[in-house]
This record gives sequence, structure tokens and C-alpha cells, in this order.
Amino acid sequence: MEKTWAEMTPEEKRAKRLEPYFNPTDIKFKSPKAAKQYRERTRRILKMYMNETPDRVPVSLPAGNFPLYYAGGDLKKGMYDYQFLRQAYSKFLQDFKDYADVMQSPGLIHSGKAMEMIGQKLLKWPGHGLKDNVNSYQFVEGEYMKADEYDHLLRDPSDFAFRIQIPRVYEVAKPFAKMQPYATLLGMTLGFASPFTDPEIQKAYQTLIDAGKEMTRWGQEIKAFSDEAVAEGFPSLRGGMAVAPFDCIGDSLRGTQGVILDMYRQPDKLLAAIDLITPIVIQQGIDNCNASGGVMVTFPLHKGDDTFMSDKQFEKFYWPSLKKYADALIAEGIMPVMFAEGRYARRLNYISDFPKGWVHWYFDQTDMAVAKKLVGKNCSISGNIPSSVMCTARPAEVKEYCRKLIETCAPGGGYMLTGGAGATETNAANLKVLMEAALEYGVY
Repeated sequence: MEKTWAEMTPEEKRAKRLEPYFNPTDIKFKSPKAAKQYRERTRRILKMYMNETPDRVPVSLPAGNFPLYYAGGDLKKGMYDYQFLRQAYSKFLQDFKDYADVMQSPGLIHSGKAMEMIGQKLLKWPGHGLKDNVNSYQFVEGEYMKADEYDHLLRDPSDFAFRIQIPRVYEVAKPFAKMQPYATLLGMTLGFASPFTDPEIQKAYQTLIDAGKEMTRWGQEIKAFSDEAVAEGFPSLRGGMAVAPFDCIGDSLRGTQGVILDMYRQPDKLLAAIDLITPIVIQQGIDNCNASGGVMVTFPLHKGDDTFMSDKQFEKFYWPSLKKYADALIAEGIMPVMFAEGRYARRLNYISDFPKGWVHWYFDQTDMAVAKKLVGKNCSISGNIPSSVMCTARPAEVKEYCRKLIETCAPGGGYMLTGGAGATETNAANLKVLMEAALEYGVY
């Protein structure tokens, strides 16, 4: 009798998730060569993630928003012209398909039109708060939850999100602040539609519907590129993005300054909020991965690095909830991918505490020799080519940097060659040299 999902081990669940990747039935490959490369890349990448030894070191190009500029445009054009966005990434795919094992999606190039429609306040972007020629976003820090509002969040997180936080983050949602808590409808269901008699609320919902249609148009172009990349032999393994519970509060609720003060002034309420948020975001991460048919969830870790908090604070506020999140994903057969932004030198003794072959650490500015020694026993690793090297060095210098990284990190497997962050201002020659280095120095 076949096991139910609940009866399966994490390994069995992962194998079930991976089955469509190893044995695809609905992909129309462009050529027999593309089909062969798909199988080779899938095995190579997954062996690396599982901390095993593949045929060679896989390569992920740290291109950032480079494809937009390579095609003669810029970030602003990509955000507002979805057809150009797809065409730019298609050009990059065709010109670089022999130089990468992973092909990045344009999914992080957001719809500028939709963000304008909803009045997004968390970001500035070219033409909206930033000059037209800026090539990246700028996150807007703010206290979107006040220091004295923890009790409301802890009492009713849905109500707090809907009537307090969201109206502060999105201009379109301002009218929601005057709505009554939905809990007041208990036993009085005839009043459900009453708030929608308000013209401002009607307009807000209509704007959200229109923004949703705009995002659908954007999403169609993203999917078209993803289908093209798969047809060219590039597996799409990711299952969504996630945020560490502490970062949920530090990024978009209290802000950096606010959450630092809370660690000292009201640590118990901060910890209570982290405990409240953790199961909510865990379920969200699992649901998103299931919906996408993915096998991994990626975490950009914003506030866990050495310079943000002390070791004691990391042990108390950051790591326990993140570890709980990662363990919950593993239990569901999902592999966490942790992007350790900044420096993680003092964190390395903590972050390898996982079963072998389940967690991948993508390092920004961490010493890779030490990371390989302390983390590489259980976790696969990648990263560390500085954006400065990618953007300013000559191809021979980039190749030499890659050689040293491969010789340091590749032994025993579990290493992918890539940058410490995206390098939008790099050039084609410097990107292509990564594969040259992998083929010359990274074959097992």
C-alpha cells in the first residue's frame, strides 16, 4: 500500500517533488541537445545542492539586471515594457546558454505600472523616486508598525495587517484604515457588504483589481521566458522566496532602527511577535512551494550578519526562528537556500546544524575557506566572487579569482561557482569566463 504524504520521510517527500524534474513529461525541448543538457544540468545542480560530487562544478552567472542593458535598455524600460523585458532575457538566454547551468528569471524585475497603481511605499525605483538611469531598487526604511503597537499585532495579526500596516505601506489601501475589524461581523453576517458602500473603499478595490490585471500581463511575459529557458535545457528548480521571521519585523514592520531599539527596550514583545509570525510564514513558504511545484525556498537574510547584532542577540532573536523555519521545510521535503548577505564569519559555527545535503548557503562576503571547513561538511555552498571584481577586473583576473575559489571550495563536491551578489555593471566577457574556469579547473 502506498504511503500517504504524512507517512513519508523527508527524503521520500523530496524524491516525490523531484520526480517531475528527473522525468519531465510536459516539456517540449527545442532540440535533442537541449533535452540532453536539461538532464545533465538537473543531475549536476541537484548533486551540488545535496552536497554530493557532480561531474563538474556548476555555474550560476551573477548577472543582476545586466540582461536589460545588454539588450540596449535599462531597468526602467524593463519594469514598464514587459515585452522588452522578455525579449531582453531571451537574448541573454540565447547568447549565454553555453556559459551557465542556471538561467535566471526576470521575475525580480517588478511591474512598475502595478506598483504605481497601488502606491507601493517600500521601494523606490527608476522614474519613481530615483533617477531614470539608476540600475537597482532602493528599499525605503520606515516604522510601518509603531513601538506601542505590538499588543495589537499579537492580539489579532490579520486585523493589524489589514487595517494598520497595509494602509501605511500601500497608498491604495488607505481607506482600509477606517473599516471595522472583521471580527465584529461574528454573528452579524448581514453587515459583511456594508463597508463596500463607501466610495473610497470601492475605488480602492477597483484599483487593486486593475493592478491585478496589470500583474497578469507582466506574469504572462515572465512565464513565456521561463518556458523558453526550460525548452533550451535549463531546469527551473526554485519554489519561491521567503523571509526570516526576524526580518519580517525588521524589514517591513519596525524598520532597522525600530527593531534594534526593541531588542533592548521590549525584547519580550519582540520575541512574542517572532513566535507569532514564525508558524504563519512557515505555512506560507510551504504553500508557495507546493503551488509552484518547486523543491526549494530561497531566503535573502537581511539582518543576520556579523555587523548587525551580537552573537548573543543572534542566538536569542534571529537564529531559533530561522532554524525552525528551515527544519519545517526539510520535514516537507523542501530544500532551504540561504543567501547570507554581508559577513557571516561569526555565524558559521551555528548555521551548519542541519542534516547533510539539505541546506544550501549562498555567501556574499564570507571567507569561503572557513565556510567550506565549518559549513561544507553538511551544507552545500556557493558565492563570494565580489561584484567589484565582476565589474572592474579583466577576464583573466576574474578567471584567476574563480580558480582560487574552485580549488578552495570544490573538493568533495557541494559547491557552485557564482558571485557574492548580482553584478549589473559587468560585461559579457567577464560573465563567460566563469564557465571557462569551471571547465578548466572544476571537473571532478
